[in-house]
Amino acid sequence: MKSILQILGIFSCLCYCTLGQNVSVGPDVVNIGVLCAFDSTIGRVAKVAIAAAINDINNDSSILSGTKLVAQMQDTNYSGFIGIVQALQFMEKDTVAIIGPQSSVVAHVISHVANELQVPLMSFAATDPTLTSLQYPFFVRTIHSDQFQMASVADLVDYYGWNMVTAVYIDDDYGRNGIATLGDELAKRRLKILYKAAIRPGAKKSEMAAVLVKAAMMESRVFVLHAHDDSGLAVFSLAYNLTMTSGGYVWIATDWLSAVLDSVPRLDSGLLSTMQGVLTLRQHTGNTNMKKTLVSQWSTLVKEESGGSGFLLNSFGFYAYDSVWMLAHALDAFFSSGGNISFSPDPRLHAVAGGALNLDALSIFDGGMLLLEKIRKVNFMGAAGPVKLDSDGNLIHPAYDIINIIGSGLRTIGYWSNYSGLSIVSPETLYKKPPNGTIENQKLRAVFWPGETTTTPRGWVFANNGNELRIGVPNRVSYRQFVSADNQTGMVSGFCIDVFAAAINLLPYPVAYRFIPFGSGRENPSYTQLINQIVTDEFDAVVGDVAIVTNRTKVVDFTQPYVGSGLVILTSVKSQGSDGWAFLQPFTIRMWLVTGVFFLIVGTVVWLLEHRINDDFRGPPAKQVITVLWFSFSTLFFAHREDTRSTLGRFVIIIWLFVVLIIQSSYTASLTSILTVQQLTSPIRGIDSLIASDDPIGFQVGSFAESYLVHELGVSPSRLKSLGSPDEYKAALDLGPRKGGVVAIVDERPYVELFLTNHDRFAIVGAEFTKSGWGFAFPRDSQLAVDLSTAILTLSETGDLQRIHDKWLSTGPSSATTDLQPDRLHVYTFSGLFLICGAACVAALAVHACVLVRQYSRHVAAEQSSGGAAISRSGRRSSIRSFLSFADHREAQCQGKGSSKDPAALAASGVSSFTSSNASSMSSR
Repeated sequence: MKSILQILGIFSCLCYCTLGQNVSVGPDVVNIGVLCAFDSTIGRVAKVAIAAAINDINNDSSILSGTKLVAQMQDTNYSGFIGIVQALQFMEKDTVAIIGPQSSVVAHVISHVANELQVPLMSFAATDPTLTSLQYPFFVRTIHSDQFQMASVADLVDYYGWNMVTAVYIDDDYGRNGIATLGDELAKRRLKILYKAAIRPGAKKSEMAAVLVKAAMMESRVFVLHAHDDSGLAVFSLAYNLTMTSGGYVWIATDWLSAVLDSVPRLDSGLLSTMQGVLTLRQHTGNTNMKKTLVSQWSTLVKEESGGSGFLLNSFGFYAYDSVWMLAHALDAFFSSGGNISFSPDPRLHAVAGGALNLDALSIFDGGMLLLEKIRKVNFMGAAGPVKLDSDGNLIHPAYDIINIIGSGLRTIGYWSNYSGLSIVSPETLYKKPPNGTIENQKLRAVFWPGETTTTPRGWVFANNGNELRIGVPNRVSYRQFVSADNQTGMVSGFCIDVFAAAINLLPYPVAYRFIPFGSGRENPSYTQLINQIVTDEFDAVVGDVAIVTNRTKVVDFTQPYVGSGLVILTSVKSQGSDGWAFLQPFTIRMWLVTGVFFLIVGTVVWLLEHRINDDFRGPPAKQVITVLWFSFSTLFFAHREDTRSTLGRFVIIIWLFVVLIIQSSYTASLTSILTVQQLTSPIRGIDSLIASDDPIGFQVGSFAESYLVHELGVSPSRLKSLGSPDEYKAALDLGPRKGGVVAIVDERPYVELFLTNHDRFAIVGAEFTKSGWGFAFPRDSQLAVDLSTAILTLSETGDLQRIHDKWLSTGPSSATTDLQPDRLHVYTFSGLFLICGAACVAALAVHACVLVRQYSRHVAAEQSSGGAAISRSGRRSSIRSFLSFADHREAQCQGKGSSKDPAALAASGVSSFTSSNASSMSSR
């Protein structure tokens, strides 16, 4: 019995030890610190939410059983220095974690303290994207980073088709780093921040007004306001007074504004009137059970905390509430893993100890690394939604509500999430579907913009508050049909000017502009210098016959080309008369030779096929040669008199006559063209022959042709000669290279075509060797260049562009041509016909040879049977001669010899004789 009791005692001890290992045993009290700005929109709400979370945790037996959270709250008042002092005070009291700080500026400072003493810093409102776990491993962000908020703003800008924004922000860590992230996100979408309007922290209203006035002078009308609640409201009030919230403006405020508006029990109509049509973002929170409970208790919690001064719950309050619960879950896991709360002196602080700072009281939290690990592994459903950190230390599922301020309230027009972008469907619904961030899937509800309009603002105006555009135009002295300026009246006209005016009239907004002639008026100006006037801000645009070339596109933006252009070669040409040998020109030498050879081949083939059965192809050798030649070449005129009796011969002659018909028709057409159409000749055939020569080359003054010939084609500058007018063109070409002129002129096609309308002894030779066009030039990233491009395309589609062209550049007959060589027929043109004819000849000869060999074999067999042994061995040596003799004899004679010697042979060859006689009788008919 005693032994049994001992065994039971040992078993009970083992069970107690086993159970003890699985029970969370922690201290009675855990000290945590809370840092926030009590006198702020976010701080007031966060203070109440944190107190509520601590109370709920201490009353919940399922978590931290037996351990109470004790929070010490301190007011940082947005001061980094005060935040450091308060954080150090927390460290003197064995604080294991700090909830906060609220400010990104304070977080940057005290994160160094947290890293040194290994105390986790859990911020529910420090959204600065540069607060990363790489630099600050003990900083834990329990709200979404501004990296995602700025991505949502960039998607909004891209969605509405704006290309640039003006950023208005508080110039501290929070504002500066947030706007830098916005610039990065815009750049990913090929957008940009045009101007950064930085406001000094604590700036007076007069300073803010000066910043806003300067921002209003810029081109962009899309403003992104990233500020704190007090400074942000002041900016809207000043912008309202400066009429910067009227029609045509766009304001996008980050989540600070929604926090302010959500916290106010009753929205002030005066406050809302300063921000009508504004878009703002709100940290998205799901409809969870914890959220419903907190909302239902909020009014009671506020009365207990503030003594009756009411304020509502905003999204930052939910994240502050979840931060405390996140720490509680991490502490529960910390204690379950055997962690305990203990502190050790910091040897580096001990080295600088002394004085009144009492640094010896600061110590390192020994379990800080383990607690930090547990915090990063927490996973539960909180008030704002799922609470879980990804590998980068960011909360999962970042999302924002997009709110439009209308009248006396707020209206949600959609959502943004990094899962599917912009949508009118809540993120919780989208998480259940495959991600779809395509452009077609991006949707938002209608927006009421500033000025009480639903039409999406253009988002930009002309710089300097809409002053007249200074448009430079080339003051040309030649080809004034394109653009010309009257130096006395200042009037500008021409084809290019009319196109610009027609395009401007198609824009949905008015544009004030004035033309400024550029150039001396004595010669055409340099177009490179004209374009540089945009770079130096002398002109706001350039309108004229400006070619779009690579070097120019590097410094300015061009519209869609309104005229196709490219460099061509203009040269003088001479008429080439027909001489006595013009009849040989339709065919090349090779074509003549191949055709003659085929005449002989076909004649020979027909002779071989007809020789044994047709008396027209028999006779003395000289007669037969003449017959072959006569028959061959007489087919050219279809005048051959010799009759073809064999089926193979007729087959060959039909194919050949078809070939002759095609060749004869082509020859006749080509010769007619040569004899009746004027042929022009020039020593220059194209750009290659022009470069290869050493003769002078002309170009138009001010054109990019000079630079292209020298730098791209390697032409020596000494060969180039500048020409200023069509008369100089004509004189230089008439003189020629030997008398001080030029061999050719390289110029753009529109000028050359206009020149040719009045000069008929010149022509374009070769192909166009550059492809470009004429466009209107604007500064880089000019929105007006984009809108005018659309207008030019509209002019082209409606036919107005062609009508303007016909008005100024109506073309008459010209001598333009790109090929001065007469059209000659080559062998490859008829290669298919020659191939068919050759194949027919070969096939006919093959069949004829087979029949002839067969007849010869029967003939030999008949002779052997009649002659017996009288045939000697010498017959083998004469077999070839015998075969040729057999082939030369008329077919009827060969059969006759066989029948006279042996009746049996005659019977054996009866079929052959019958066939020959039938063929002969049909031929005679």
